[in-house]
Amino acid sequence: MKKLIFALTLSYLLLGQIGMTSRAQAQCVMCKSQVEAARAERDDYDVAGLNKGIVYMMTVPYILMGAIGFFWYRRTHPKRTPVA
Repeated sequence: MKKLIFALTLSYLLLGQIGMTSRAQAQCVMCKSQVEAARAERDDYDVAGLNKGIVYMMTVPYILMGAIGFFWYRRTHPKRTPVA
């Protein structure tokens, strides 16, 4: 039963991530105001690189916390031996 709940939850999350079609705008207020000021000065100012950099910096802590959680879980839960 636990495996079924885990599989359903995982598939729900994966399908939710795949189903998102909107682009993320991950700018803080300070970055956004600076980009808007620069865009007002130059018409051809592209912000795609700035958004990608912010999203990249945002994902690194989540990956690190996930890795720490994974190794903590493996260390605290003993391996189960199959019953023959």
